[in-house]
Amino acid sequence: MPVPHKLSGITLVLVGLCAFSTAALAQDLVPGLDAAVTEGATQLMQTYGVPGLSIAVSVNGKQHFYNFGVASRDTRVRISSDTLFEVGSISKTLTATLATYAQINGQLSLDAPVSRYVPELQGTAFGKVQLTHLATHTAGGFPLQVPDAVQNEQQLMDYLKAWKPVYPAGTQRSYANPSIGMLGLITARSMNQPFVQAMENTLFPALGLHSTYIDVPKSKMALYAQGYDKQDQPVRLNSGMLGNEAYGVKTSSRDLIHFAQLNALPGKPSTKIQQAIGDTHTGYFRIGPMTQDLIWEQYAYPVTLKNLLLGNSDKMAYENNDAIALHPPLAPQEAVWINKTGSTGGFGGYVALIPVKKQAVVILANKNYPNSARIELAYKILNALD
Repeated sequence: MPVPHKLSGITLVLVGLCAFSTAALAQDLVPGLDAAVTEGATQLMQTYGVPGLSIAVSVNGKQHFYNFGVASRDTRVRISSDTLFEVGSISKTLTATLATYAQINGQLSLDAPVSRYVPELQGTAFGKVQLTHLATHTAGGFPLQVPDAVQNEQQLMDYLKAWKPVYPAGTQRSYANPSIGMLGLITARSMNQPFVQAMENTLFPALGLHSTYIDVPKSKMALYAQGYDKQDQPVRLNSGMLGNEAYGVKTSSRDLIHFAQLNALPGKPSTKIQQAIGDTHTGYFRIGPMTQDLIWEQYAYPVTLKNLLLGNSDKMAYENNDAIALHPPLAPQEAVWINKTGSTGGFGGYVALIPVKKQAVVILANKNYPNSARIELAYKILNALD
């Protein structure tokens, strides 16, 4: 389809709402991809009142970018592929990658108990928890968030010393920020670095992420989108204890599709960082239709939309779910759909990849909206590639 005709059609659909990125229009797109992204994004933004949306798709190593709406309703600055979004719990996949990278470098063992790296927890129930359980939400039962009363590391240690498991480790999955947060803290200790430094100075450069931060520098604040809550009030992340480790990353669709593309590479890894990425795809537990990897969640491919919605449902996020341990753990698979959602008070994101097809999609918005809508849009986009 000639570009002028394509532009005309998009303008009629999106006038007053969205802006299509020139980067995407400058190339021959995969047939069907253009329409799937545009129609899906338009419907989503109208339904949920999303101010801005940035979508990136990787197909056989080639990246396609689509940007809609504004980064701020006040400034009316347009969303771009370099706009910075809070990605919430998608941050956990990077924390897990830091842990596997430290393990490859001989600084950490995920089979070890917490007490090996946090001696002050020796003899406590939490000190006996294996690090793998921290990265699979199977440590024994934590609340979703660190309690508000815990404001510093000493209070955190006191809280963990008093913690008692609700169920035996490895039998139930309860999605929780404290466990993965502690894995991040422990990993950074093993590397003799503060967590933010370990991420920003070690992991992000190793991954080739050039616009990904926990602390956004002043020189990049102009790229930082304004988030909006459910009442459409402007809001940005105010990170609590272990927040940096669990949900603190800010990044762009350009950087995140690069990370997703690295995760979607099939075949044997050839570098330490590729091996670390691959190790996060090891499956440890079966929970309903989903296999729990190290933070990442995977489904045998092809997968139904019904199973994806079930695996990313509120029941999975807010309730305990039976976990069936895999012995031995499932080696990284290629014929799988791997995904992760992420949210903060004013942002919503989703990443999905299919290694066997060398495909990945990233969807970032500056408003928190239902996970189901993110999954449905990604499913529509990746199905359009067929």
